[in-house]
Amino acid sequence: MSTYLVGDIQGCFDDLCQLLEQAGFDAEHDELWLAGDLVARGPKSLETLRFVKSLGPRAVIVLGNHDLHLLAVANGIAKSKPKDLLQPLLDAPDCDELLDWLRHQPLMAEHPTHPFVMAHAGITPQWSLAEARQQAREIEAQLQGDNWLWLLENMYGNGPDSWDPALSGIERYRFSINAFTRMRFCYPDGRLDMACKLAPADIDDSSLRPWFELPREPLGKTVIFGHWAALMGHQDEHTIGLDTGCVWGNSMTLLRWEDGHRFSQPCPLHAQ
Repeated sequence: MSTYLVGDIQGCFDDLCQLLEQAGFDAEHDELWLAGDLVARGPKSLETLRFVKSLGPRAVIVLGNHDLHLLAVANGIAKSKPKDLLQPLLDAPDCDELLDWLRHQPLMAEHPTHPFVMAHAGITPQWSLAEARQQAREIEAQLQGDNWLWLLENMYGNGPDSWDPALSGIERYRFSINAFTRMRFCYPDGRLDMACKLAPADIDDSSLRPWFELPREPLGKTVIFGHWAALMGHQDEHTIGLDTGCVWGNSMTLLRWEDGHRFSQPCPLHAQ
């Protein structure tokens, strides 16, 4: 059995299939961990969700910002973004079933035997691993409970930008959602910057630093993340980024945990 980890699919289902074939993925014995943003700007979000759901416990996903936005769009809370190609999914006869399955997925997942933890955007340096677990479970409880529509209605916004254990209600939830699904850069004091999407080498603001470069309490596990396509596959001693911009015409990346081998599938440009 092998453990495979893949970056943002974004509805690029055909590219995912080619990548899994290249790696020799065995759906009966291997595990597939997906770093969020299964849907949005690629042409086959519907097929992607159907496939991942069909894998049952062989697939582990964490929710990304596009996945949460899909839930909001499907419930009339937000409008679909112009570049999103979600209508075939929203019109599908099994749409409600797929979206109910999606909202019951975690914000953060830890492998039971391998020393890694996965979150779509990463884990803010303001949290210990125990705090990250607690915040993920809080959001998941809201999303899977009776107040899930209220959470979706109020999750949008860039503040608060700094963690305080005393935060409560929607401010506490919104910070956690932003940290897990939207974070890229932080200020030296750990505050989140929600605006810049560039690669670190391309920014002029010296006060911004990638979240994974800030000092933090050691987590004791490698953080696997996606979300930040401009990094094109970052890896250091403590973090591995797997979003290599498939939907933008770059490639989709799959990592086999056991030997660290990376598989890469060149992708046509899907997003405009």
